[in-house]
Amino acid sequence: MDVFGPAADLYQTVRPGYPPEIADRVVTYHGGTPASVVEIGAGTGKGTDVLARIGAPMTCLDPDPRMAALLATRLPQVRIHGDTFERWVPPAGGVDVLACAMAWHWLDPATRNARARQALTPGGTLAIFGHRYDYVEPDQRAAIGAALRAIDPTVRERPADWFHQDVVEHGQFLDVRTEVFGHELPLAKERYLALVRTFGPFLTRSPEQQQRGLTVLGRLVDEFGGTVTLDLRTTLVLGRAGRGTDAR
Repeated sequence: MDVFGPAADLYQTVRPGYPPEIADRVVTYHGGTPASVVEIGAGTGKGTDVLARIGAPMTCLDPDPRMAALLATRLPQVRIHGDTFERWVPPAGGVDVLACAMAWHWLDPATRNARARQALTPGGTLAIFGHRYDYVEPDQRAAIGAALRAIDPTVRERPADWFHQDVVEHGQFLDVRTEVFGHELPLAKERYLALVRTFGPFLTRSPEQQQRGLTVLGRLVDEFGGTVTLDLRTTLVLGRAGRGTDAR
């Protein structure tokens, strides 16, 4: 499904990047600089910017040609494979690090953990990371949540540590660790609404719902004084590929 391609430029402009410390955490956990890194669902390269700091040859997977084209322009040193993780064929022997930034939920939940382990060398590192967008002010959180549920009652939010739980519960990886980075991100009204326009739940709604959402959110931000302060929390989950079934 083509979700983000039409918003590729806006995505690159307004989506916040990731803490640079993630690269150091991956290298330390792996036990040194890996020989290879593959990133799933690289998009425009928000996660790639951090992973490139590892200093290993990189391959980025993304099936959307517009996202991949922007990534190629920004980071010409990486190799881009324009397909899904499910259709990608890992090299013989696997890769040292398999990373995924804000895309784990787009993969098939029934197969993503086993497929990830099979793509790694024995002892290779899985690194999943992503942002959780919350609000510093409880009143802002409550008002925005209520407004969005009024427009679409089916709106649901995943638990904060959902991909840690997913990796642990599927039992494909050893020594699963989690680290959380956090900071406050104040956004003026137009910047906040632009960010909202890059979110998957927004992009997959009808044009009528999108417009209603932007109108209501804009009115609320005006009532807040023209600024929303996000509580931006970035979770990093690391796991080590076992041999065969020894991760269980």
